[in-house]
Amino acid sequence: MEEYTFKLDENVNRTHVKYKNRYGITIAGDLYIAKNTDLSVKNPALVIGPPYGGTKEQSPGVYANKLCQRGFIVLAFDPAYNGESGGEPRHISSPEIFSENFSAGVDYLGVQPFVDREKIGAIGICGSGGFALSAAQMDSRIKAVACASMYDMSAMRDTFTPEQLKTEIDRLSRQRWIDYENGSMEYIPFFPEKPVDKVPEGLDTITEEFFSYYGLKRGHSKNALGGFTTTSQLVFYNYQLLNHIDTISPRPILFIVGDNAHSKYFSENAYKAASEPKEMYVVPDAIHIDLYDKTDKIPFDKLESFFKTAFAN
Repeated sequence: MEEYTFKLDENVNRTHVKYKNRYGITIAGDLYIAKNTDLSVKNPALVIGPPYGGTKEQSPGVYANKLCQRGFIVLAFDPAYNGESGGEPRHISSPEIFSENFSAGVDYLGVQPFVDREKIGAIGICGSGGFALSAAQMDSRIKAVACASMYDMSAMRDTFTPEQLKTEIDRLSRQRWIDYENGSMEYIPFFPEKPVDKVPEGLDTITEEFFSYYGLKRGHSKNALGGFTTTSQLVFYNYQLLNHIDTISPRPILFIVGDNAHSKYFSENAYKAASEPKEMYVVPDAIHIDLYDKTDKIPFDKLESFFKTAFAN
């Protein structure tokens, strides 16, 4: 049973697709095409990644549902090892493979007869923002990148003191022995298997915000119960996603942030490190998760003009 968190517009066709990434893992995606699209010509296209731990049935579909009606072929995908995509063990997170997810989407789009392979852009929401930028650093086929409520998951190591980081790395390193002895990787979901009516008490502010999306009916999905295998975090302490963000230039970058978002500093730091052309677009009276699904706050006009301008150059 499909679990989309939004209603498909009557003017849109959505098709399930599957394709391989360069590791041979099958990626599951949804291809959104407006019903009035002329498929006899080559159209610009976008590949959209979900928030960290999310799926194509959530935020990527919300964006795709709207943007395909603005002149784009749009592909929303499930990251490898998660959702309906292939890969074992399940619920792994990998900075390299999650960046590869975007390039695999470009592979797929670029061979469709109705897509202009010289006009393919990427949109990353939350954690996928960092992965989209990482992909663009090493994939010149991505002609423009937009990030909404961007998280740089590899910057999380900066929240630890040196001693705390050593302790955390030691804990996760030793977890590998536990996983090996158990014959499976530890995975501890945070959100309930079925949506609840209200956010539990006692959560910190940020966790409470995420629960209000993933744990309630608003954004709940059986394929997005929170978190990844425990040892997945180890590689993010050793792999910096955005070390080469300046090399994306002269391809443009658009950072979209809520003015009240707890994650705003990720975009501000990436913006400073990026070379021109770049733009910071601040959405008034918006928090981090508002840019997941609040269609009255997601700046679709800005996204449309950004990509059409980029593709025209």
